[in-house]
Order: sequence, then C-alpha cells, then structure tokens
Amino acid sequence: MSDLKTTFAGLKLKNPIIISSSGLTNSAIKNKQLEEAGAGAIVLKSLFEEQIALEAAQMQNSVYYPEGGDYLVEALRDHKLSEYLRLIKESKESCRIPIIASINCFSDSEWTNFATEIEKAGADALEINILSLQTEELYEWGTFEQRHINILKHVKQHINIPVIMKLGNNLTNPVALINQLYANGAAAVVLFNRFYQPDIDIDKVKQSVGQVFSSNTDLANTLRWVGIASSVVNQIDYAASGGVHKPQDVIKSILAGASAVEICSAIYRGGNESIKPMLNFISKWMNDKGYEYIHQFKGLLNTKEPRGINTFERTQFLKYYGNHEGW
Repeated sequence: MSDLKTTFAGLKLKNPIIISSSGLTNSAIKNKQLEEAGAGAIVLKSLFEEQIALEAAQMQNSVYYPEGGDYLVEALRDHKLSEYLRLIKESKESCRIPIIASINCFSDSEWTNFATEIEKAGADALEINILSLQTEELYEWGTFEQRHINILKHVKQHINIPVIMKLGNNLTNPVALINQLYANGAAAVVLFNRFYQPDIDIDKVKQSVGQVFSSNTDLANTLRWVGIASSVVNQIDYAASGGVHKPQDVIKSILAGASAVEICSAIYRGGNESIKPMLNFISKWMNDKGYEYIHQFKGLLNTKEPRGINTFERTQFLKYYGNHEGW
C-alpha cells in the first residue's frame, strides 16, 4: 500500500495537499471540516498589511485630532491581530493537522513583529507573502528581492517556528532569490502567489475584475520553476501553487520536485469532497507505478535529470515544431 506522508518545512503531513490561504480557511469550523475531508495541512487566511494600513489611513482622515487618529489606528491594529490570534488558537484546538499562519506584507516594518504573537498563539509555521508589483520609473535593480530577504531576517529574529516564503512570479531569477532565502533561514518556498487579475469591460469602457480562480494553464510556469529550483537549491522544501486542480497536477508537481501543493480554486469549484478522490487517485497511481513513498518519485523529473532539463529550461519552441504543418 502507498504511503502519502510527506515533510514540508519541517512539518510532518499525512499527505501533500495543503489548503492555501483564502476565505476557505478563515474560521476554525471550516478548517476542521477541511481536515475531516482529508487535507494534509491548512494555511490560514492572511493577515493583510496593506488592508490594515488602508483602513488605518481612512481612520486618520476621518478624525479631527491627530492624537485621536493615532489612537484609533493602534486600536485597529490590535483588534485585527487579536482576531487573527483567536483564529490560530481555535484552529489549533479543533485540528490535529499543521496550522500555518500567514502574513501578507510588502514592507519591513513593525508588522513583522506580529510573528512573535503568532508563534505564541500556537501556529506550527508562518507563511510570508510578499506580493507587490514594481512599477517605479527610477526603480533600483534588486531592491524588491532584497526586501524579501530583509523581511525574512526580521521575522527570523523573533520566532523559532518554520518560516515559509510564498513568492510571486514577477522575479527575474527565482533561483538566486530562493538560494538567499535558504541561506537566511527560510524552511520552504511556495511557487507561486496569484496576483489580482485585472480586465477591461469594453461595453462600459471601464476596468473590471478578471478571472478570480486559477486554471490548469497556470501550472506550467509553476512546474518550470519548481523543476529548475529544486535541482539547484535542493536543501529547501518546495510547494507548488497555482493551477493545481486535479490529482494529476499533484503528481506532476511532486515529480518536478515539490514536497507538497497548495490548492484553493479546486476546492472552491469542487468543494471539500473533492479532496478524497484526489488522494485516492494519487494512491492508486503510486501503487500502479510501484512507489511506496512520496520521496521515491519526488524530483524524479526536475532539471538535474536528463528527462527534465529539455522541457523546464526550454525558452524557444518554434524550431521544435518547425516541420509541423502550420508553423
């Protein structure tokens, strides 16, 4: 019989399916239901620095006295943190699987000090999301990557639980950054975070919201970079995120070098009941292929293997299809 246990960021998971940070994980009741449905771990809905800062700024603008504004801002921060700490404690009380807290931040500020309280509340690990577009005309090369390192260093000064870095796909060289994150104490990385998807309504001639959920086509970029990075910086754990919708996608991610996957859209679309069939499929596939444990095929097709390098590092494809009709 196949064994689906895996290790990610030093955490022991009963299977590689992690529910990623979203509205799916914003209450202890939901998290218990996800555990019962078969999830291997849960990333709690993020504490958003940007959202809190925006609400705080609106509060400051709405009061007449600066001192009163500062008091309300501090009260708002304390309230948001208190709510989040309660979510951690209640989720830990009701669930036996690892509970991973999440901070979505874009600055190396006092927000990272929340990590201390998060650890005290009982979180098994902390995932840090640094999701930001670099659009400054006079941008200094490398400062965005350095921000990741600075925030990680700051957090690591305050806590001992594993720190997981969830990266966006807008990096020039993810491998170099991952190497530096490992050197500065990151236990794992997640590739990749999903940006807000903009669109344009041509009938109303206005900006609109694009596709909220990910699709299977998003997986290719994740597989590419998990496959490349896991062969070069192999001392750190990887989770694939974005485009993981089917059990086949989980298997592909592990073959590329991931220890686990983070899923969200698949659960929104298929419900909690979609987890068990995914696990059953993976188990059957392992049995059919003669694999007893996850580690036996993890990274089997990353770029250190001749079978993987020609696909993950390929940037041009016309010459490969040049002899086909239509090219």
